Amino acid sequence: MSRSLKGAMSTLLAAVLCGVTATAVAQVNAASTEAGRIGLGRAATAIEIAGWDIDVRPDGHGVRKGRGTVAQGQDLYDAKCASCHGTFGESNRYLSIAGGVKPDDLKTGRASALKSPDGLRTLGTKLNYATTLWDYINRAMPWTNPQSLTPDEVYALTAYVLHLNEIVPANFELSDQNLTKVQMPNRNGMTTDHGMLSVKGKPDVQGSSCMKDCVKEVKITSELPAFARNQHDNLAEQSRPLGPTRGIDTTIYDASRSAAVPARAAQAAAPALADPKALLAQKACTACHGLTNKVVGPGFNDVAARYRDKADAVSYLVKKIKSGGEGVWGAVPMPPQTALKDDDAHAIAKWIAGGAR
Repeated sequence: MSRSLKGAMSTLLAAVLCGVTATAVAQVNAASTEAGRIGLGRAATAIEIAGWDIDVRPDGHGVRKGRGTVAQGQDLYDAKCASCHGTFGESNRYLSIAGGVKPDDLKTGRASALKSPDGLRTLGTKLNYATTLWDYINRAMPWTNPQSLTPDEVYALTAYVLHLNEIVPANFELSDQNLTKVQMPNRNGMTTDHGMLSVKGKPDVQGSSCMKDCVKEVKITSELPAFARNQHDNLAEQSRPLGPTRGIDTTIYDASRSAAVPARAAQAAAPALADPKALLAQKACTACHGLTNKVVGPGFNDVAARYRDKADAVSYLVKKIKSGGEGVWGAVPMPPQTALKDDDAHAIAKWIAGGAR
């Protein structure tokens, strides 16, 4: 390259870099000026934005490096997911994540279950891309501790859920190299004709305006059960005290934080916490155990009957609740409840030993 050409290239590169730098500085200055004008907050830094920019798109944008096998995913699923979604994805109380996929669906790319209004709607029949499943698990699961999974764990769980839907074989390893290549049963069947859980063929949102007999007052409510409302700490401390949506004091639903609860809230919560059955609901024990029937694990009445004559039943049950185990009631393991306070575990164990009535 001639000396004159090198000089021209250097000048051009310098001009481009100056232009990029000037644009970035202008954007930051504009954001800072806007924040100052409104009087709220400040411009987000690049690191702060990166913390929120974690989505993975169908075309592979945002895919994290990692890998995980179906076998590894099964161990994670049994420990972190089965209590809500069922041992085989059939659901204990939340969305069914497996079922409804037919062999021909994998060939055509159109889930046959969705052709009828009452067809089974699961992750296997609804999702068009495996990246959507990876993205949701990575961002939101487990719901009690979202974004706590490593990329390898997310790949393993995604692989296992795909296997539950008979999309990949038992010896499959999912990675950033093949995530976008997974052929989903409904990859060619994207539609907006119905809602995720609808069986009536109607979409979740109709898009029609309220023209008459309109509701004069909108009441904001929550469908979360009491035991789940403080899973992510006090909402009142996480929401601004202005605007249409305000955070409520969710500490009144959590006995483990009772010391920080105002006296009036503690008094209101005390009667419910005195009842062992309220503790069972609050600590999500009833997700796996019915009071008089088996769900994933045995019913509490069956446990009470087995240990009715055991002299140290209370201490034994406290240990089992805290440490977990498997093989006593079947092959499905009970995960250890390490976060459960000793007093709560003792109250539950005493109630069971007393007949679970």
